[in-house]
Amino acid sequence: MGKRTQIRMGGYGPPTTGFSRALKRIGDRLEAEFGDGVDIKYVWNIMDLGYQAQDILWLVEHGLLTLGYQSSSYLTDRVPELGVVDLPFLFGTTAGARAAIDGALGQTLAREIEEQVGYRILGFFENGFRHLSNRLRPVRTPLDLATMRIRVLPSKVQERTFELLGAVPLRMDLTQAITMIAGGELDAQENPLSNTVTYGVHKFHRFHTLTSHFYISRPIFVHRAAFDAWPGDLQIAMRSAVTDAIAFQRDLHVREEEDARAAIAAAGCEIVELTADQHNAFAAAVQPIYGEARRQYGDDLLALAGAAPSLPSPASGGG
Repeated sequence: MGKRTQIRMGGYGPPTTGFSRALKRIGDRLEAEFGDGVDIKYVWNIMDLGYQAQDILWLVEHGLLTLGYQSSSYLTDRVPELGVVDLPFLFGTTAGARAAIDGALGQTLAREIEEQVGYRILGFFENGFRHLSNRLRPVRTPLDLATMRIRVLPSKVQERTFELLGAVPLRMDLTQAITMIAGGELDAQENPLSNTVTYGVHKFHRFHTLTSHFYISRPIFVHRAAFDAWPGDLQIAMRSAVTDAIAFQRDLHVREEEDARAAIAAAGCEIVELTADQHNAFAAAVQPIYGEARRQYGDDLLALAGAAPSLPSPASGGG
């Protein structure tokens, strides 16, 4: 290559997380292949610089960062089609979710994002199955969520889901949620166990329920103008490095969930594992959203996501 290509990669977690380690893996591969032809730097956690987690979207879109990741729910207001993967109890297993995201569903959603936002989408990291935590009481049925103030991602589908479950959903950025949880202003939140521990929520929430209610992916996006201007060999190398990093991050995620569960238990928290009947009670409570989704997204997109008109089966192997 002629001139040195600057690549700035960023996220919103400590350098020890699987996401940060995956970014480093991308950079290491590119440096090994191109040497001084690339200048790679990292911003592991933009929140350390005073940004909100959602700010990574515009930081990449406007080229202040070259590459970033963010949960797809943060983009649903701009790319409504992404709401389909926010549907509750959509995927029953990690394997099934990954197959859909890596297949026709993920390709369709990536195309929709690229048509509506200034990114190239290179793949999807795994945020994984999400579970409930709260400061008030054990949750075993939807009735246990009645009037609980719960933080949800900025997604109308997620907001509607928790309305149907009887909670009081509040859409907000992660930074605000962490502050309100620490101050006791929020009763509950939902996240993969690893996120719950990374952000210290288990220090304030005694009760945890393994609901596996959402499976969320994090699109890996690059600034389109920069990426499209790169030499072809660098574009190919970046796509290959991202594909490798996705497999790496997903393997780490499985272990991170196991470690986080142990950390939550060690902190003296209570962990509730739902029975099949209890899980089905949650799935039954949110069934109206599937009729609403069919009208909004259409049968074709729902079919790509594997959504059926019958009740989703209990999740297993979610992590």
